[in-house]
Amino acid sequence: MAVVAKLCWNRRMNFMQFLKSLDDLLYEIMTWAVFYPVTMWRTLRRPWTMMEYADSELEDSAEQQFTDTLSPPLFLLLTLLLSHTIELAVLGQNPLVASRDGLASLITDNTSLLVMRLLVFSSFPLIMAVRMVRKQKMALTRDTLKQPFYSQCYLAAPFALLIGLGAIGTQLPWIGLQLAGLALMGVALLWYGGLQSRWFARKLGVSPLHAFWIASVGMVECVVAIALLAPLIV
Repeated sequence: MAVVAKLCWNRRMNFMQFLKSLDDLLYEIMTWAVFYPVTMWRTLRRPWTMMEYADSELEDSAEQQFTDTLSPPLFLLLTLLLSHTIELAVLGQNPLVASRDGLASLITDNTSLLVMRLLVFSSFPLIMAVRMVRKQKMALTRDTLKQPFYSQCYLAAPFALLIGLGAIGTQLPWIGLQLAGLALMGVALLWYGGLQSRWFARKLGVSPLHAFWIASVGMVECVVAIALLAPLIV
């Protein structure tokens, strides 16, 4: 009887822990509706402040990090999810999901398409972070890479959203919207590239021209890294 009672007690405790975990998960997800627009607004309004904020937050304990915003990787993920949802609402199913030609054969559903886009747009902050660590002549480790990567994710999220919205515009049947989509993508590239140049100039203490060269090489490396995946971006 004692053994049976102990088993029942353990099961009850496991069930209560499960309910507690579910409660925490639900609360966390619902707070995204509040902190996502806050994070996006702050990033668009003051990108430098947000990048410095990411650096400082990583110095706090895990429980105290990003308490008034979304963490940068989560912000990037939710932004890609938002862009993907808008695409489904406006265009319907992406042709890549149904296609079985070339690299598109790797995409079997919307989930795999979203994962692939996450990998593509995550390559931008990763490559820029690696360049920063190398230019600072620091050892490339998980610790040294994390801070610039998190900072870069704040920039990558609006960039991904603008590129996604622009790509949607280019697929619409009206020439005006197609041109507007191309223009939006151009603005996104100029905005992102300009911020990268200023970021390298600030962090490395180099001239604007030198920083522009470093950022340009980084952008080229990003393009080369995803060249084989280009059909999966839009």
